[in-house]
Amino acid sequence: MEAVQGTFDELGRHLADVTFCVVDLETTGGSAAKGSKITEVGAVKVRGGEVLGEFQSLVNPDEVIPAYITVLTGITNQMVIDAPRIAEVLPSFLEFARGTVLVAHNAPFDVGFLKHFSASLAIPWPGFETLDTATLARRVLSREEVPNCKLSTLAAAFSASTTPNHRALSDARATVDVMHALFERLGPLGVTTLEEVSTYTSKVKPEQRRKRHLADHMPEAPGVYLFRDANDDILYVGTSRNLRTRTRSYFTKAETRTRMGEMVMLAQRIEGIVCATALEAQVRELRLIGKHRPPYNRRSKFPDRLSWLKLTREPWPRLSIVRAVLDDDADYIGPFRSRAAADSALTALHDSFRIRQCTPRLAVRSRTSPCALAEMGHCLSPCDGSADPDEYAAEVQRVRLAMTGDPEDLVSAVRTRMLDLARTERFEDAAVWRDRLAAFLRAVVRTQQLRELTSIPEIVAAGPHPQGWEVHVIRHGRLAGAGILPRGVRPVGWTDALLATAETVVAGFGPAPVATVEETETVRRWLDSPGLRMVRGAWQAPRESAARHLTPFEEANASWQQLQQPG
Repeated sequence: MEAVQGTFDELGRHLADVTFCVVDLETTGGSAAKGSKITEVGAVKVRGGEVLGEFQSLVNPDEVIPAYITVLTGITNQMVIDAPRIAEVLPSFLEFARGTVLVAHNAPFDVGFLKHFSASLAIPWPGFETLDTATLARRVLSREEVPNCKLSTLAAAFSASTTPNHRALSDARATVDVMHALFERLGPLGVTTLEEVSTYTSKVKPEQRRKRHLADHMPEAPGVYLFRDANDDILYVGTSRNLRTRTRSYFTKAETRTRMGEMVMLAQRIEGIVCATALEAQVRELRLIGKHRPPYNRRSKFPDRLSWLKLTREPWPRLSIVRAVLDDDADYIGPFRSRAAADSALTALHDSFRIRQCTPRLAVRSRTSPCALAEMGHCLSPCDGSADPDEYAAEVQRVRLAMTGDPEDLVSAVRTRMLDLARTERFEDAAVWRDRLAAFLRAVVRTQQLRELTSIPEIVAAGPHPQGWEVHVIRHGRLAGAGILPRGVRPVGWTDALLATAETVVAGFGPAPVATVEETETVRRWLDSPGLRMVRGAWQAPRESAARHLTPFEEANASWQQLQQPG
């Protein structure tokens, strides 16, 4: 199995303690995937400014070197005819570079060739960490200092001891000088570790970098972090699998969002809340954002601003858009992410079924004047007493089935309308109906998914974890407990203890979860993750009847939108 490449976020090592292998290749073309071959490998191993060794070898590409490549590099067919092939050179280079950080100017090119031939020769790739001096130069240097970041330009600008000449070892030596010069430029800015170099950007202000000590106390554990100001008010809430790595990134990484820069400048303290699992951290984040509504968080701040579509329970039921689900035995779908989406779904229902659209509460025997919709035949007209109660009840039942069961009737009616409009080339009107149907179907599917989870009193599920199993107690769609079951520990007694300390959750009503909708959907996504096992209770992702309409519809919708693209 190929080793997983480490990340700079996990390191934090001082540059003087890191061994770098600066590599350069000469090739017959620009793409290994398209058949280009390596003709020369050159590398310099350095640590703390001292050269530890050099590696150089021509490579027989087993093909004729193009003339323009010979002109560029000076490497001829005669020079490589007796040279070893890449199958011999590559293992030697990998052994030379083992345990180092690979450095190259335009690293994706050089490293891409090396990885390609490692794969083609079935040689395990060691999973090197990499540093690209071209990328670093673009972050450090301005256009006023250098017109471009080509190796030749940078070598001249930094008075490198070696002039690059498109030969591998010479170019690697020049890259060493460029790398050290860039490190020297970053030193006065307080950028002295591999982590900081890899994530450096000039868009992060020096004042922002100087605050990175605020994250020094954060643990390397999953959890939630809170940025607080001088009054200890919460500015921002976030979550991470590694609190230390994530919070340090606000001071060293390419954090270019203006609002985040403002937030960091106001921050005086970072509070960390360690969580047992990543799911617990995500849920805690949602709850804290909903409770405190920090000024620099944008998502999840107003869970109470969602809209639901309601079919009322009264003598002559009607549809209405509401903010909350009540314990009134009515039927609800949602929540919708916007009022506009709820209006679209409402219009789709009103234009497909003949229930009333007026808002007053009507008596069983009403005697008011009929509205225009009734006169046009779009409403059964209970307002003037002419509606048959059984016929109206049947129409309401069709609406209820579309909302809570299988919306076949609605889907057929809207599709027929779309086809009629398309035949008369009223494509924009057809697109409006397409969007109305999509808004309705998404709400029905979302409601069915929520109800399937909120109706279950208790689920105990376990997922794989590096230390054993992460176990979660879920009650009526709300996360009630979380913990890590270590390997070798008997699960029965451990699970009983977790259940005893889990939060007590009283069932809600309707499809609305006891938690926020976003929390229940986050829990549901975790339940869909691979390798999950049910410890107690049972749950299975249902095949909602509305989903069978939504999936093909969205595929057709994507194709429709693609056809509208110019060209």
